[in-house]
Amino acid sequence: MPPSPRQNFLDGVKHACTGDPRTPFVLLGNFEVEDEWAVDEVGLPSVGGSASAAIVNRMDEFALLLAGPGDSVVLKSAPDPGYLSYLEELGLELPEILVTDAHDPAHSVSVDALRSPVLTGALARLAERGAHLLPHGMSVLEERLCELTGLASALPNAALVKSVNSKIYSRRVADELGLPQARGWECESVDEFTAAADAARESLAAGRRVGVKDAFGVSGKGIMVVEDERRLDQLVRMVTRVSRRTGDPRLAVVIEEWADKAVDLNYHFTVYRNGSVRFDFVKEAITENGVHKGHRIPARISAAHRAEIERCAELLGARLAADGFHGVVGVDAIVTGDGGLLPVLEINARNNMSTYQTALQERFMGPGTVALARQYPVSLTGAMPFGELRERLGDLLFTTASGRGLLVNNFATVNAAAPAGADGTAPDSYGGRLYGLLIAHSEAELAELDDAVALRVRKESLTHV
Repeated sequence: MPPSPRQNFLDGVKHACTGDPRTPFVLLGNFEVEDEWAVDEVGLPSVGGSASAAIVNRMDEFALLLAGPGDSVVLKSAPDPGYLSYLEELGLELPEILVTDAHDPAHSVSVDALRSPVLTGALARLAERGAHLLPHGMSVLEERLCELTGLASALPNAALVKSVNSKIYSRRVADELGLPQARGWECESVDEFTAAADAARESLAAGRRVGVKDAFGVSGKGIMVVEDERRLDQLVRMVTRVSRRTGDPRLAVVIEEWADKAVDLNYHFTVYRNGSVRFDFVKEAITENGVHKGHRIPARISAAHRAEIERCAELLGARLAADGFHGVVGVDAIVTGDGGLLPVLEINARNNMSTYQTALQERFMGPGTVALARQYPVSLTGAMPFGELRERLGDLLFTTASGRGLLVNNFATVNAAAPAGADGTAPDSYGGRLYGLLIAHSEAELAELDDAVALRVRKESLTHV
């Protein structure tokens, strides 16, 4: 059975995945694991941009603040010492930090770890003590790391995890459970896509847009919003041409009407090995052109919508358990313009961005507090130490004394895209991201803090020589 509400979030995950809340975890932030799941899958011709791989791969540092004091975390490189000091000042008990022997900015932490004999030796010793690997999501790379080190996996096998993360799976399960969703079609071949496109023309003719999504797309990649029949016809021709050239009839995509959205939501639950389900939370998601930008906590939704979301979590969790899945799950949903609820846009049976905020919420958010998980773009001309950022933020930085401000929960992404091998000359400016959890005592204070932080870290103010 799920633990009592007094058990903290991560201990509940340990209980769900291993049967024992005391199991030591080795956390691994292999963000955009969807790229591994998409290997050998046929999707859309390249559409949409991608964030710098160097920045995405340094999102691994989020795992630092999810892990507990008895756990370990694998990172591509050691965190900034000033940042670690700040976290310790907040009273946070940090895990053991293990770093890869060397790292390539273009590679995920999993790839670097597999190429690190010193690290894998340390992981093998943790395996002897009963540690389990908890990656952001399970793919063949993390399975290989378990095989190499002897670590037990906290999650099911990669093939199963991949299957339940397909957008095709999400739509079919929602249909099976009778959950409302936008009109749409699941396609596993070019012929099915062509037939679905014919049906989607009715939606376009009625003035509605449709979205075409790769089954394993992530955060704005592998998605195309189509507004007219001419563009849809062009896409059908492109897909057909590629299929004829390669001789491969497969295509894993979904087409669905673009719903009139009022509020984006992300809700989160944990599936236990015994099939029980713990509902964790629901948050407002902040998105821009389909790309995740943050969360508002708590979600500003009606009691009726919350009750329906909790009901859907139970149904989806039971269905995932029946298919052999256990672990954390995040589901994207929306409140529509007319006040309705579409509770399943897609199922993400892996860690979500919201997962990494849980320990900070438990520690620093009390009754009457509100929060905004945000990312701020920065532009630099040289690596910036945390101490300098701290000076610039001043009283906007969260402290336990004030109980308000920006609590930085990933600093590695600020300098991740710095050019390698600088020769002492000032390089061209490069972009980074500052991630943090803004905590305040009212919505008005939260808005003021957000504006003030955005002003302090605007591109001009963070240029560093």
